[in-house]
Order: sequence, then C-alpha cells, then structure tokens
Amino acid sequence: MINPSHNSPQAPADALAHPLARPLRLGTRRSPLAMAQAEETRARLCAAHGWPESAVELCPQVASGDRIQDRPLAEIGGKALWTKELDAALLHGEIDFAVHSMKDVETIRPAAIMIAAVLPRADVRDVLVGAASIAAIPQGAKVGTSAPRRAAQMLHARRDLEIVSFRGNVATRLAKLQAGEADVTLLAAAGLQRLGETGVGHVLPAEEWLPAPAQGAIGIECLAARDDVRALLAAIDHGPTHAAIRAERALLTGLGGTCHSPIAVLTTAEGEDLVLRAALFSPDGALRVEDTARFAADDGDTPLDLARRLLAQAPEGIAAFFHGG
Repeated sequence: MINPSHNSPQAPADALAHPLARPLRLGTRRSPLAMAQAEETRARLCAAHGWPESAVELCPQVASGDRIQDRPLAEIGGKALWTKELDAALLHGEIDFAVHSMKDVETIRPAAIMIAAVLPRADVRDVLVGAASIAAIPQGAKVGTSAPRRAAQMLHARRDLEIVSFRGNVATRLAKLQAGEADVTLLAAAGLQRLGETGVGHVLPAEEWLPAPAQGAIGIECLAARDDVRALLAAIDHGPTHAAIRAERALLTGLGGTCHSPIAVLTTAEGEDLVLRAALFSPDGALRVEDTARFAADDGDTPLDLARRLLAQAPEGIAAFFHGG
C-alpha cells in the first residue's frame, strides 16, 4: 500500500502486503518523448505487479528546458533544466516517483533522491538525418545541433562543416531541418523508436560514432526514504543496464564535466564484465583523446581510474573543459 498522505516519505512496515490505497503518481515532463517514456514505465510496472493501468497516474509537468528553446542548455543552467521541477515535486510529496531520460540527469543529484530503477537500455546510437553518412554530407554544410558531443565529433570528422544551434523536441528539430535552418541534424535512435519514427535518417555505427553517456536509458527516481516505492520499483530494475549507467555516471563524476564538456562513451558487456570506451574532445573537434577500461559490473573504482587516465592524457584544449572529480 502507498501511504495516502502525500507528504509522508515513509510507508508503514507492512504496506506492501496490501493493495494500493491510491494510484501511484508518476511525474514526467510533458514533451511527446517524455510521455512515451512515462507510458512505457507505467506499462512495465503494472505488468510486473499485475495491476490495472489505473494504478499509476501520470503527472506531466513542463520543464524549464522545454520552455526555453532559443539558447543552448549550457548557457541557461545545464541539465538541471530537465529535472528541477520534478525534483521539487518529489521533495514536496506531490508525486511518488519520476521518470527521466538518463542522459538528461545531472551527475550530482540531491541527497534525498535516488535512482531506484533503470529500464532495459534501448538503441544507444545516433541517427543522421539529411545525409546517408558523415562522408556524404555536402562540403560546408550546416549541422544543426546544440549538443557539445555531437558538434565536436562532427567537426573532428569534418572540419569543413558549420555547426548551428538546434534546440527543441524531435518534431521541432525535424521541422527546422525541413525549413532549411540546417542541412543535416542528429537525433537519438532510442527517442525516434519510442515515438514510432523508425524510418527517419541513417543510423551511425556506435563503434565509429560514440554515443552520449547514458543514451538510450530510462531511469526512475524516488525519495531515498520511500522504502515502499523503492520495493515496488525493484521489480522493473534491469540490472545490466543499471550497472552500465552507474559506470558511465561514475566516469562523468571523475571527469568533472559540464554541459560544455564534449564526452562520448560506449559501454559493452563481455561475459560478466563491462568494457567502457570513452573519448574526450575539444569543443572545436580539433583535439581528441580516448581510452578503454574493462572491469566487473559492481566495480565503482575503475571508471574513476579511467577518468583520471583520460585527464592525464588530455591536452589543455580538452582539459580546460573538465574539472576532475
């Protein structure tokens, strides 16, 4: 049972032995992709517990990052613009848990909030829209993106291209491309798949075009004190994905990166181990360093060691955009 008091962080000890007293309130951003992620979370949770869909109520909120779309995130507050409204709703007892795209969640989170579950990771790759490959992009073309990683990787591969700022949800960015504001753009394959837009663009091989940390992963957060909610969410936590996301976030912590820091990461599983491959760039793409580590899934130290190695190798043009952990 979920305690019907909206402001109580703790359910009674025998709460889980009884039916829900009221629907669980799942906080989400209001964008189409965020709503699709919330629907997936609700469906998985209800299936895991044998509940009707009505057992989980979606509580959409408009995030600051959705309201402000005329400037890059790094200029107006970074990733917190995606999370702060939902954080406040959690802390004030207005929702029981919140769903996020994990690549949009800051590395350092409020102490009272925890990542209770991570769903099975979807496609980690990027999709190039407007050309069949990086090599096929016309000389001097405009690339629409506001992601430092995508901009730096693109300029590293093609110094002749021009980066133009592109913000907004998937539909907005595709409309901007259609309107000629850029010649090509890049979108996450996972987001397109969740929106049913599977025929858009050309998927870039992850081994050649490294993804963003935590790309393709949906995370669910709740108050650390809510043992009742944590127990319910444990049923949909995907251990291998959670381990990979934990490692990638540990790497980010060690690097001390910000929204201005171009970093690309690919995590693969090899037996019981994880292999973490990471590359750091200068924002103009001229400089690049890469290193790899293999470690047990429950090893939280090796990602930090990898971060230290990368920073030790990095020239000043890269290191200036990372601050160490």
